[in-house]
Amino acid sequence: MSGQSCTGCAGTMRSLRAELQQAAEDRSPAGLPSPSAKDGHPVESPAPAGDDLVDLFERQVTEHEHGLGPDHPDTLRSRNNLAGACLQAGHLERAVALSERNLADSERVLGAADPHTLTCRNNLAGAYEADGDPDRAVPLYESALAARERVLGPTALLTLRCRDNLARAHELTGDPARAVPLHERTLADRERVLGADHPDTLLSRCELAHAHHGAGNPSRGAELYTHALADCERGLGPGHPATRHLRQLLAHAQAG
Repeated sequence: MSGQSCTGCAGTMRSLRAELQQAAEDRSPAGLPSPSAKDGHPVESPAPAGDDLVDLFERQVTEHEHGLGPDHPDTLRSRNNLAGACLQAGHLERAVALSERNLADSERVLGAADPHTLTCRNNLAGAYEADGDPDRAVPLYESALAARERVLGPTALLTLRCRDNLARAHELTGDPARAVPLHERTLADRERVLGADHPDTLLSRCELAHAHHGAGNPSRGAELYTHALADCERGLGPGHPATRHLRQLLAHAQAG
C-alpha cells in the first residue's frame, strides 16, 4: 500500500516543494538567488512569466548573438535562460532542444568542467525529466554531481542541489531505494551548512521521508514527517501552506 499511497500524495509533495523553495528564496538577501533557485535562472523582481519571459529572453539572445557573437559567454548564458523560460512556459520540446544545444556549445567553448557547463548539464537533465524521461536525466545528473563535487566541493550549495535533483530522478524512475542515501547525505550536509531551521534543510527532511515512504518504509517516513512538521510549525507557522501540506503527507505515511 505504501507505493500506492506515495503516488497519491505526489501532488501534495510537489506543492510542498514549491512552498519551501519560495520560503528559501524569501530568506535570501535581495538580489541573490536562493539555494533552492533553479540553476542558471536567477530570480528578477518584478519578472515577466510564461510566454512574456520567453519573448524577453529571445530578444536578449538575438541582441547578444548580433553584438557579441554566438559563442560569447553572455550569449551562452542568455540562451540558457531562454531554455529555462521555455521549460517554465511548458514548451518542453523546445526547452529540450535548446538545452541540448546549450550543453554542446558550452562544452566546446568553455570546457567540460566550467561551472556554466555544469549548470547546462544539470538543466538538460531537468528538461528531460520535465519532458517525462527521467531515465535520460539520471546519467546527466550523475555526471553533473560528480563534476560539481570535484570542482565546487561536496557541500557547495549547487552540489547539494544537484544531489537533490539526482535523488528525485531516481524516485521518478521507480527506484526510491536509491534516492534514500542521497537524500540522507544532502540532509546532513544542509543541516551543517545552512542550519536545521533553513527551509532547504526542512525540504531535505521531507524528501527523505517521501523516499522512505515510496521505498516501502512508511513508519520511517512518518517519523521524519513528524520532525519536519514540528520544524515547519516553529519556523513558518501553523497556518503556512507548507505546514498544511506536511500534515497531509504525515497522514498518508501514518496510514501506511
